[in-house]
Amino acid sequence: MLLSRRKTKLETERLTMRPPMHSDFRAWTGLRAESRDYLTHWEPTWAQDHLSRKSFTNRVYWASRAVSQGSALPLFLIRRQDQALVGAITLDNVRRGPAQSGTLGYWTGAPFARQGYMSEAIAALVHHAFTRMDLSRIEAACLPENAASRGLLEKSGFKYEGVAQSYLQINGRWRTHVLYAALRMDRRGKSDAG
Repeated sequence: MLLSRRKTKLETERLTMRPPMHSDFRAWTGLRAESRDYLTHWEPTWAQDHLSRKSFTNRVYWASRAVSQGSALPLFLIRRQDQALVGAITLDNVRRGPAQSGTLGYWTGAPFARQGYMSEAIAALVHHAFTRMDLSRIEAACLPENAASRGLLEKSGFKYEGVAQSYLQINGRWRTHVLYAALRMDRRGKSDAG
C-alpha cells in the first residue's frame, strides 16, 4: 500500500502528526540534545553524528521513502498551540500478506513527558493503522523497568504477551524487553503483565 505524504498527516486534540521535514532540524536537534539524559537510558546508543544536520537529512529521506513504500510511518508530534516539536512516533517494519502487522516505537522530549501527548499520538496512530492501513496487529516492546512506557502501552489498549531475551541493544548493551501487542479484533480480555 503506497501512501502519499499528504495522507499521512494525523490530528489529535492537541497535536498534528506528520512526517519529518528538513525544516524540523533545529527543533529536533534542540529537543534531542536537551533530552539526552532522559532518552539515552531507553534508546540504542547514539552515533557520534546523531545530532548532525547530515544525520537528520538522512532521517528525513528515510522517512519519505518509507512512507511512499508503505514500509513505515514515521511521524513527528507537533503541538498545535505553538508548533513545538514534542517527540516522535513510528510504525515500522510494516509487514503485509498474512501478517498485516507493524512495530510501534516512540519518544517524547523531557519537557513534554507525562502530559498525555504520547497517549493521544498512540491512539491516533493505532486507529489509522487499523482503519486506513488495514493492519491487524501492532507490536511494541520496552525495557521491563520502564514503568512509564509499560503503563502507557497498557492504557493504550496494548496487552502484555511475554519476554524477548536480548531483544535490542539499548545504551550499548543487549537488553531483554517485555512485549506488548494491540489487535484490531481483540477478544483476549485483560492480560496478566509480568
